[in-house]
Formats: sequence, C-alpha cells, structure tokens
Amino acid sequence: MNIPDFKNTDLLTKALTHRSALNEKNSSAEESNERLEFLGDAVLEVITTEFLFNKFPKKPEGTLTAYRSALVKTTTLAKIATKLGLGEALFMSRGEEATGGRTNIGLLADTMEAVIGALYLDQGIEVVSTFLHAELFTEIDLILENKLYKDPKSHLQEIVQALGFETPDYQVITEVGPDHDKEFTIQVVVGDKVVARGTGTSKQRAQQNAAEKALKKYPDAE
Repeated sequence: MNIPDFKNTDLLTKALTHRSALNEKNSSAEESNERLEFLGDAVLEVITTEFLFNKFPKKPEGTLTAYRSALVKTTTLAKIATKLGLGEALFMSRGEEATGGRTNIGLLADTMEAVIGALYLDQGIEVVSTFLHAELFTEIDLILENKLYKDPKSHLQEIVQALGFETPDYQVITEVGPDHDKEFTIQVVVGDKVVARGTGTSKQRAQQNAAEKALKKYPDAE
C-alpha cells in the first residue's frame, strides 16, 4: 500500500477491518473501521475545505462546495483507495469477498475515510494534509476539466431535458443485505431506455453512481 508508515500499526489494522471480518476472526482488531470512518470523514472535509479555499481565492462559496463534493464523493475516494491498494489489504469475511467486497466502491470509499481517520490519530493533521495533497487533491484538474463538480443527477437531468426527454427515472433493481449493511442496485431510465445501472450502500449513492455512468453516454452534450 502506498500510504505513510504508521507508528501504531494497530490503528491501520482497525482502519482496514470491515465489519464482516469480526464474525470470522479474520482480523486482530476487536472492532471494525466504522468509528475511524466517522472521524476520517470530518478530517477529510476540513482539510479539503482549506485546500480549496486557498487554491481558489476568488471562487464563491457555492462553487467551492461543489468542488469539495466532487473531491470527497464516493467514486473519487474509491478511485484513490484502489490506486493505494486498500481493497486488497482489507480484512473481510469470505462471504463479503465472494460478493465483490474488495472492489465495492462504497466499501472502498468508507475504507479510505477510515485510513484518513487512523492516520490523523497516529500522526496528526499535517501528515494527513500532506497525504491528501499527494494522493487526492491531484484529482482537482480532472474534475474541473470534465465538469465532474456538477451534481451527476442534476447534470444528467439538464442534458436529457435539453434533448427533449422527460426527467430521468431511477428504479431500484436489487436491495441486498441486512438493514445495517445494504447494497442497492438502481437503473436510470431515459425515455423508454435503460441507460445505466449503479450500486451504492444507500439509494442516494446508487442513484448518483447510475447518473455518473449515464453521463458517459452523452459525452458531447452540454
């Protein structure tokens, strides 16, 4: 994994422990990464906000908020987690792995936040900031170039309505897992055609993922 060396390796182990691993004792951690994920989410927001505030001194609040959302959204964090090799390093149950847990974008994004939280506890906010500048904030140019800061659902709606279609329809295809750990698959329909399908740990995340995939079908539309 291409992440800073931890002084307290137990923190890193905990950050890489999915809830399912506890049932099979596949990790030395006694709790999952969920609390670290909660902490990492807050640390990530603060550092990302400061980065954007300094990088774009003339941009208004609304624009900075959109940029921040694009940097910290599930698909962006999952992309970085994959690049860092977090999926392969995760501790999870055999069942979770068999159903694609190591490549699940929601799980990868959550793990990325947990690692951020663990690194913050281990070495402080400056080290986390350096890590994020090197691994995550380099995505900002791509985000601006491809207008990924636009909310995918809103952007898709603008495009299809400009093409003469009604508002996209998001339909739940599957809903798998217990209440505390569900995964949704949702398809987006434009006109009478299924344009794309997306997955997520909530209906909102799955809808956003479906919209992001659908936007790739309209590359020349603005």
